[in-house]
Formats: sequence, C-alpha cells, structure tokens
Amino acid sequence: MNVCDIDFAERYREHMRRQNRTAKPPEHWDARAAKLGRGAFDSAYVQAFLARMNLDGCATLLDVGCGPGTIALSAAPRLEHVYGLDYSAGMLAAFADNARARGLTGVTPILLGWDDDWAAVPVCDIVVASRSTAVPDLEAAVLKLQSKARVRVYLTYPADGHFVPADIRKAIGRAGFALPDYLCVVGVLHQLGLKPTLDYLPAENRFASCTDFDDFEKKVGQSVGPLSSEESRRLRAYYDAKGDRLAEEPTRWALFAWDIREMETNDD
Repeated sequence: MNVCDIDFAERYREHMRRQNRTAKPPEHWDARAAKLGRGAFDSAYVQAFLARMNLDGCATLLDVGCGPGTIALSAAPRLEHVYGLDYSAGMLAAFADNARARGLTGVTPILLGWDDDWAAVPVCDIVVASRSTAVPDLEAAVLKLQSKARVRVYLTYPADGHFVPADIRKAIGRAGFALPDYLCVVGVLHQLGLKPTLDYLPAENRFASCTDFDDFEKKVGQSVGPLSSEESRRLRAYYDAKGDRLAEEPTRWALFAWDIREMETNDD
C-alpha cells in the first residue's frame, strides 16, 4: 500500500470515533462568551491569522464558528459585509456587541452549526473556519466551506492533534487521547482535489492563565472529559511538580488556505 491508497477522510472519521469525544453543547460556549474580552482580539494567534489573509478583490466574508468575532470583525473594516456563523447564541450576542463597540454596520450573525442546513447561508468571497474544525467528519465540513466560498478559504486545525499538551495527557494516563494531526488534514484536502498552502500559527497555551489547581483541573476536563479520582490525583501531582513551568509547551495551529479561482482555472 502507498499513500495514494489511503482513504484519509475515512481514517479521520474512524480516529474521531475511537476518541469518543463528547460534543460540547451551545450552552458550554454561551457560558464562555461573557468571559472573552478585548484580549481575544489582541492575541498572537489572531494577529498572525490576520497577517496571512489576502483580502484583495474581496467584499464579503463568512466566519464559521465565529465566536465573539475575533477574525471577522477584525477584517470587517476592509470589507463591505461580514457574516458570523455559530451555534452558540451567547457567542453571537458577543459578536453583535463587539461589532457595535467597533462602530461596524455591515455585520450579520447566523445561528447555525456544522450539522445544520446551510442552504440560506450566503456565498461569500472569503470563508474562514478558525479553531472550529475539530469535527467528526472533516471531509463534510470542508465541502460545506467550499460550497460557500467564491474566492478563498482559510481554516485552522490543531497542528499536533491536541488541545492539551502531551506531557499533561501522559501524566493522567490519557496519552492516546488526541485528534488526528494536521497530516491527516493534508490528506483529506488532497483527496478532495484541493491544493492548499500550509503555515503555522502560534497560540497562547490555554493553561498559562490558570490561577490555581481547581482552574487547571477544570480546563483539562473541558478538553479530555471528566477525570476519575485517580486521574485527578495524578494531575495534582503534575501541577505541584510543574509550578511556574505549567504552560511551557507551546500550542501550534496549522493554517490551510486555498484559492477557489485557481482551482477552477486548473479544472478548465
């Protein structure tokens, strides 16, 4: 067997099924929306993402999994209209509040998720899916993004296949709890006939802001699911041993981007 014989889309789906990850309901993100302040817009990740976007010749943007609007609203001053799509009403409320605070008028929130019918979602020049693509079926998600893009698509995915650093997962005995890494994403996009560019974005380690062990344990549990008493004990030992080195392992995101018009030219 060589690489051309691998069904990356099915390998990805099977990997996600084995993880048995519990989908976070909208209420989870509703609760987090109120805690996201100005710092979300000023993060190294957002600034790096924006620096790599090409908005030349574009007037509209659709941000899928928009959250409070960090990408869409930051790009909005250079566009005529931006749409923020999210399944969390709380995040869309924050999206609308942030738009008003910035004096932006060409902004429309859309309350939908990945599994909903997107028939009424407008086709836009740019489609973005930032930190929202850890889905059960990546192939289906990419096809949805592609169907709503006129010019370019940008998506990010955890480069190393996890939100929790490997040393933490190893400490609690969850070393195998990880998403497919970015190489699987490359395979899925290739088999769909896409020719993306690939870059890497820095991101703040989400545990750097932990104020105490309870906060740390809560954030770990949000990613890997409920912890057993033994896992909690082991996590405590890890936390006590790490001290101020708790967040020394960086987080990387893989940024994939492709031009729809170049693909159409190649098809001709």
